[in-house]
Amino acid sequence: MNQNFKRTLVTTALPYANGPVHLGHLAGVYLPADIYVRYRRLCGDDIIHIGGSDEHGVPITITADREGVTPQDVVDRYHGMNLDAFTRCGISFDYYGRTSSRLHHATAREFFREINGKNIFVKKTEKQFFDPSAGRFLSDRYVTGTCPICSSPDANGDQCEQCGTHLSPMELIDPKSKLSNQVPELRETLHWYFPLGIFQEQLEGYVNSHQDDWRSNVLNYTRTWLKQGLTDRAITRDLSWGVPVPVDGPEALGKVLYVWFDAVLGYISFTRQWAEDRGNPEEWRRYWQDPDCRIINFIGKDNVVFHTLMFPALLMAWNQGRDEEVYNLADNVPASEFMNFEGRKFSKSRNYAVYLGEFLDSFPADTLRYCIAMNYPENKDSDFSWTDFQNRTNGELADTLGNFIKRSIDFSNVRFEGVVPCDCSMDDWQGLGIDWQDSFACLDEAYRNFHFREAASLSMQIARRANRFLTESEPWKVIKQDPEKAAKTMALSLNLCYTLAVAFYPVIPSTASRIYAMLGFDESLDDSVGSGAVRWDMAKTPQLKKGHRLGEKSDILFSKITDSDIAPELEKIEALLAGLKEHEAGQQLPDTPPVKPEISFDDFLKVDLRVARVESCEKVKKADKLLKLTVSLGSHTRQVLAGIAKSYAPEELIGKHVVMVANLAERKIRGELSQGMILAVEGSDGMLHVTETSGDGIIGMPVQ
Repeated sequence: MNQNFKRTLVTTALPYANGPVHLGHLAGVYLPADIYVRYRRLCGDDIIHIGGSDEHGVPITITADREGVTPQDVVDRYHGMNLDAFTRCGISFDYYGRTSSRLHHATAREFFREINGKNIFVKKTEKQFFDPSAGRFLSDRYVTGTCPICSSPDANGDQCEQCGTHLSPMELIDPKSKLSNQVPELRETLHWYFPLGIFQEQLEGYVNSHQDDWRSNVLNYTRTWLKQGLTDRAITRDLSWGVPVPVDGPEALGKVLYVWFDAVLGYISFTRQWAEDRGNPEEWRRYWQDPDCRIINFIGKDNVVFHTLMFPALLMAWNQGRDEEVYNLADNVPASEFMNFEGRKFSKSRNYAVYLGEFLDSFPADTLRYCIAMNYPENKDSDFSWTDFQNRTNGELADTLGNFIKRSIDFSNVRFEGVVPCDCSMDDWQGLGIDWQDSFACLDEAYRNFHFREAASLSMQIARRANRFLTESEPWKVIKQDPEKAAKTMALSLNLCYTLAVAFYPVIPSTASRIYAMLGFDESLDDSVGSGAVRWDMAKTPQLKKGHRLGEKSDILFSKITDSDIAPELEKIEALLAGLKEHEAGQQLPDTPPVKPEISFDDFLKVDLRVARVESCEKVKKADKLLKLTVSLGSHTRQVLAGIAKSYAPEELIGKHVVMVANLAERKIRGELSQGMILAVEGSDGMLHVTETSGDGIIGMPVQ
């Protein structure tokens, strides 16, 4: 990795503008990006932060259809709502754009024409579901049906919400149109495809060049796709909302660019708009087309392959055959794991979430920023809980950091007339027991390597040491016998306040700014950082000289959060969990599911249950829930797919005697043939347990 870039461009994944952002979004993408950007600004680096709304795609039109409004109404509402929430939370975008904008449409069309002109795209005629009643082709999310894996009756055409399996509409059992609730029919339609496979070798080289600096989860997800072999991927859809396919003639009528192609180009179009708004329309090229710029894409783990394979492939296609206007590829893609909520995954579709705007209506942004930073899901999923939030706010922010700042400034205002009473020598500073060089070297390393939980923790360690120093020094007692010693204690304490304002600025910028103002600075901390008047390395040494005047008053930085403050939130959780459990149980009784409709004895006899032995087992590519089993029925073997990968490792099943439906019609799932069904029971823990049996000579025998 080149460490000598002259400037840095940070991008953050574009949230769909079909609903409010929740704390999971904040924790996975936007807060870590903002922490990193603020740190680099403190270091005096040339860095910009670009984000925005993803305003195209089926989720937008489904929301519009459900509400009876236009897609533009939907995106206007949620773009404004989410930008307001981000602003209130202190996320410091340099530009927050919209993919429905004029310049974005122009950028997306420009990329399509460039790549199409090189004859890279492939056109294919294929069959897709069509709703005659609505008179339109149905994108995957407009088709619903029964999941072939878990039998949930409400699976979508792109994914089953119940078991998480990624699907295609063709795989659904008894598919229906969401528009009319009628059975759709198959009709031919033409689409453009991007042949990812022709860039596989280049992409492998790109990924391998970052094997030492990308996170393991990013490398693992990406290499799984590369190992399976990259295939053609559709870049157009039959839809009325989006960027129209820029091709003349009837073949492109009613078609728009697929949102995965369109959305990632928003990073470029938004940077172009940022440059235009600054009065320098060509300035964006310094960030996208100058090799001296480092690009960092902050994303969640569900977006990894879009940013490590698909977006780079689009840029490679643009760059092909060019000597000028060549785009840079991302230097790092720090993808987070998921932050869960009270032990369960955030789910916007099921309304199991804490929405950012609603949270900020009740609690200060910095308390949330700190709590999330201390639980940042860097290498594994983490959890947000109201109890942890309360404990960290009260014990760490209020009792440690806030207590030290207020005691220091209040005592100085009362006993030293609101000025720094004396200068601090470096010997005094080193005598605090803090190894300043080592502490800030560790902080630097943590920030530069995206270890934000470690950075927040190291900053709080300095606050703990400062608080302990003031408590143990007891200047309120010492001043009676030794005023000079008390003065030295307070001069050191006030300088520690300055250090903590700088050290905490990336994580809790509003609080840091309040500390800065309480120390007597008229200019805002944001402005001082922007002008270079405050720099990161200034926190290592005393900055407040004798006679420096403090602000006229001090504030309580953090109010304690009481049990009654979070009681309404805990009640909401109970209601949300009750709703989830009712949904998951299909409104069934909590003890046992209801008996299915009655069948005749003759119907039952049609089901041929057999004992089979599992000979081999492996995971199915691109399907987190599926295992592919080779089973022996004595006289022959079969391949069976089972949605039990979350309950069993493949090696656990080898050699087991399982019960299977042997006369179930063959079916293709995720491109793999399944020749039967393994019987399993879901326990109260949500895990699936295959039905096992034992005995001599039972392989292939009927279950009576």
